[in-house]
Amino acid sequence: MPPLLPPDSTAAGFIQPTLPPAPPRHFCTDCGVSRTAQPKRCGQACQFIQPDYPVLETAVHGRTRRLPGQSVDAPAEHSTDELFFGPHERMLQAALARPLPGAQWTGITTRIAEKLLQNGEVDAVLAMAPHPDDPWRPMPVVVTRAEDMARCRGMRMGYAPLIALVEPALQQGYKRLAVIGIPCQIYALRALQPELEREHGLEKLFVIGTPCSDNTTTERFHEFLALISPHPEDITYLEFRADYHVEIRMRSGEVKALPFLSLPLSQLPPDFFPMTCRTCVDYTNTLSDITIGYMGGQGQQWLLVRNARGQHLLETLGDEVVVKAPGSAGSRAGAVKGFLKNVERAAGGLPLRRMPNWLRPLVSWLMPRIGPRGLEFARARVEMKALETMVHLQREEPARIKTMVPEHVIHLVRPYGLKPEASTTPK
Repeated sequence: MPPLLPPDSTAAGFIQPTLPPAPPRHFCTDCGVSRTAQPKRCGQACQFIQPDYPVLETAVHGRTRRLPGQSVDAPAEHSTDELFFGPHERMLQAALARPLPGAQWTGITTRIAEKLLQNGEVDAVLAMAPHPDDPWRPMPVVVTRAEDMARCRGMRMGYAPLIALVEPALQQGYKRLAVIGIPCQIYALRALQPELEREHGLEKLFVIGTPCSDNTTTERFHEFLALISPHPEDITYLEFRADYHVEIRMRSGEVKALPFLSLPLSQLPPDFFPMTCRTCVDYTNTLSDITIGYMGGQGQQWLLVRNARGQHLLETLGDEVVVKAPGSAGSRAGAVKGFLKNVERAAGGLPLRRMPNWLRPLVSWLMPRIGPRGLEFARARVEMKALETMVHLQREEPARIKTMVPEHVIHLVRPYGLKPEASTTPK
């Protein structure tokens, strides 16, 4: 088992373990399982091999998501939205009354973890911090002091073996943990949780999840930054917002909002996003206790409280957080159908259709006003990911459809004419 490095004198509660290199894996996002003492557990813990969401949803939340046609004792809107977002008890828009400096939004995620440490409810938090050599590169860390959570604020881009830290942390005596992670990391964590409890002494686990649809290497992310700014080294912040803009901030203090349509996506190489991210079926991190992201918020963060532990995590903030019901407007159908056509072209090796330059400003102005907003925007993004999964698997890895694609994804793609049968289209 990889040992934890002793903390230095300036960061006594901020520990970066030494980890072995990742063995070569196909369909891998380096969640960290392959770097543990038992790397063969990838077979049971990987989201991209043979996931079983109904079993894990039941283990985590006490039930599976409500699918269309099921007879359930719950409001109809919950049944519909659980198809898209997974099991949840509440959905909210939220913001800290006093935003924290350096946070990606207002700092809800790191503030919850900070409060857990302050209140003595956990011994350590596993999270991401910026690598000392590159602030965009994620570095998995074990945080044991509340004040050190401030160093984990902000967005990173790249792969990071977070789950490799769990067993070393438990060996150090940190038996009550909180973990902040993206879906592929959290799936592996939940799959291994019974073993961690039974054999390694895990006593308590809080899971704070963030949504994720497309990741790439840190090196490739720097290529993207170079396409959107002549001075990429000066970019300190980047966020995809639910108003169809990407916000970037510069060291000078300048803030820019770039319309999605102006992004140079057609200039990115075909493998910019790996096949794993193009075939991810868990955009909303359904196995977390609480999901905190942007998609269903309109200028605020979007919270999905999934179970009693998630409700407790929200309550730790007390009156520090301001919440309200999420809104929903517009129709997603046109946007999703247009996305599907582009994905089918890209998967077939054809270039993306580019919108004429004269039309871009008009459409960029219209989208935040008549396009899907709030929860309808979130539903659109989830359907897009489901369609992207099916198109790429049918073309590149048709044999994986049977084992990789859960039932809820079939429900999501069916209205758009896609079926789960393997494609006969030659590669």
